[in-house]
Amino acid sequence: MHRYIALIRFTDQGAKDIAQSTQRAEIFDAAAKEAGVTIEGQYWTVGSYDGVLIIRSDREGKVLRCLAELVADGNVRTQMLKAFDSAEFKSILTV
Repeated sequence: MHRYIALIRFTDQGAKDIAQSTQRAEIFDAAAKEAGVTIEGQYWTVGSYDGVLIIRSDREGKVLRCLAELVADGNVRTQMLKAFDSAEFKSILTV
């Protein structure tokens, strides 16, 4: 399973239309599901980042394409982190 954590910052456009942020999130959730991608969590935050998205799929390309489409809409910019659960990380350490 391929899992990413996306740290999200609003662009000027996204900040201007912040009232539609939850609606855009619902649309993104539906598009991700249709693309075979699972949204494990989506959170709005206060601090250096405006949000956090946890996303996974059986194919890495599906996750990356979904996130590229999110950024292409122009409302957010992301910083990506590849994430591993404990079993995945344990297998990495024992190679």
